[in-house]
Amino acid sequence: MRQILAVVTLYAFVLGAMPGPAWASSPHFISASASVASSGVLTATFKEAGLGTTVATESITLSVATATSEYFCINGGGKHPSATNKQTASSSLQASGNFPVRNGQTTGSLSVGPVGPQTFSCPNGQTLTLISVSYTGVQLTGLAGDTANISGTFSACLDTRFPGADPTGVCP
Repeated sequence: MRQILAVVTLYAFVLGAMPGPAWASSPHFISASASVASSGVLTATFKEAGLGTTVATESITLSVATATSEYFCINGGGKHPSATNKQTASSSLQASGNFPVRNGQTTGSLSVGPVGPQTFSCPNGQTLTLISVSYTGVQLTGLAGDTANISGTFSACLDTRFPGADPTGVCP
């Protein structure tokens, strides 16, 4: 009986002393931010730590709950001829990437958007133009399930030739 107890105690001690993924890591985002480029693309930048020393790469996913793009048709004279000649396109967006882990942490960025015009097109002699974009519900998720919610609405007016014509209110 003593031998069995000694073996069980020794086994428990060895298991408790062994590092494992659950004990060696505690994934969390140290920083996460987002911005919109002049092209309408949303880019989220992050730093994630607590990944442990046995992980070579980390998979990160960028999710956007609602992405909205406003398109206008512009005639040859550079004018927006009709208020009915516009299209608002909305969708959720997602992008993923694998990032190298060094010393238990990784940094990087992921980009999405803008939402395309879908089936909207312009009549002959007019050019399809992206006027504004808006992104809400921006979130980064690590492979281990840790998340970073980037609060706020990220928007940009990409063409200021038509003040007040943008119903989303992004353009002045």
